[in-house]
Amino acid sequence: MEKGGVKVLITILVVLVIVAGAVLAYKITQDKQDTEAVSNENELLIPEEEEKTVQIFKGNDRPIAIMIDNHKDAWPQAGLQDAYMVYEIIVEGGETRLMALFKGADLEKIGPVRSARHYFIDYALENDAIYVHFGQSPQAQSDIKKYSVDDINGISEDGTTFWRVKDKTAPHNAVTSIANLLKSAKSKKYRTTSEEKSILNYVTDEVNLENGEGAVKVTIPHSNLQTVEYYYDEENKVYERYARDEEQIDWDTEKPITVKNIIITFCDNYTLSDKENKGRQGLKNIGTFDGYYITNGKVIPIKCIKEARDEKTVYQDLEGNVINVNDGNTFVHICPKDRDVEIEAPVESSNEVNNTTSNNTID
Repeated sequence: MEKGGVKVLITILVVLVIVAGAVLAYKITQDKQDTEAVSNENELLIPEEEEKTVQIFKGNDRPIAIMIDNHKDAWPQAGLQDAYMVYEIIVEGGETRLMALFKGADLEKIGPVRSARHYFIDYALENDAIYVHFGQSPQAQSDIKKYSVDDINGISEDGTTFWRVKDKTAPHNAVTSIANLLKSAKSKKYRTTSEEKSILNYVTDEVNLENGEGAVKVTIPHSNLQTVEYYYDEENKVYERYARDEEQIDWDTEKPITVKNIIITFCDNYTLSDKENKGRQGLKNIGTFDGYYITNGKVIPIKCIKEARDEKTVYQDLEGNVINVNDGNTFVHICPKDRDVEIEAPVESSNEVNNTTSNNTID
C-alpha cells in the first residue's frame, strides 16, 4: 500500500476512535443524567412527614359554651360527644349542671339547654367563649352585666334561635343549633373568632402517665343525688360515662358518651342567702386546689390554680409542671372537698381490687 493510502487509513481509524469515544462519553453522561432524574423523581414521590397538629382544639372559631340540663328527665342529651370540653358542677338540690364547649362544630341539635349560674361564667370567660343559656339566676344576670359577657339567653331570643321538642317535657326540652347561635351572635355583633390558646396543653404524642396509678373505674360523688362513674375501655382508650348507675348516651345516635380525659378539681360549694331562697349555690374556686388528671387507664394527682374569675385555670403536676393532655375530649368535674372520689386499679396490677383514692391524699 502506498504511503498516501496508509495515511488515509490511519486518519479514518483516528476519526472512528474519536467518534466512538464521543458516543461512549455521551451515553455515559446521558445514563448518569437519567439516573439522577429518576432519583430526583423518586425523592419527589417520597412524602415529607406531615407535622402533627392537635385535632380537638384547632382553627380560630370562637368557642361557644352552652348550659346543658343534667336533670334525669333531661336525659339523654344531644351534643355532649362533640364538645371538646364539658364542665360539671353542683347546682341547687344536689343536682349538677353541665357546660359544654364547642369549637368549629356544626351541630343541628344541642340540649336540653338550661339556665345560667354565675360560677359557670368563670369558665366561659377563661375559655373566651360566647355563653349560651335559657334563663338565669339573679346572680348570673348580675355577673353577665358586670363582666360584659357575650351571652345568648333563650328567654329573650326571638323564638327561632331555640325551639322546644315534643319528646321531652318543659323545662327539659329547649334545644338549639350551632347555626342558629352563630346567626344570633352575628346579629348582636359578637366576635365569632378567637386567637386565645386552649386552657389545656394538648399534645399530639400519646400521654400515658407512666408514673401514674391504674384507673379503670372512677367514681365521683358530686352529691348524695348525683354520682358519676367512668369505666375504662382499654381497646379504644376512652372512658364510658355513667350517672346514677345509668349509661349516658347521645340523644340522637344512642351511642355511649365516651371521654378521653377526666380532670377533677376539689373546691367547696355553699348555699347562697338570697330573697328567692331556692338553695342556689356559690363556689369557692379562686386559689390553688387539689385534683386529679385521668387518661388512658392511669391517674396522677395535680394542682388546679385559678387566680381570678376571668383568668385561665392552670393544671400542674406536683413538681409544678403544666400537665400534657391527650388530644381528645375532656370532662372537668368541680367536686366538693368532702366527697371521696374512688379510683380503682386493674385487678392484675394490685392485690386490692378497689384502690380508693381520697381527696385528702395529695401532699
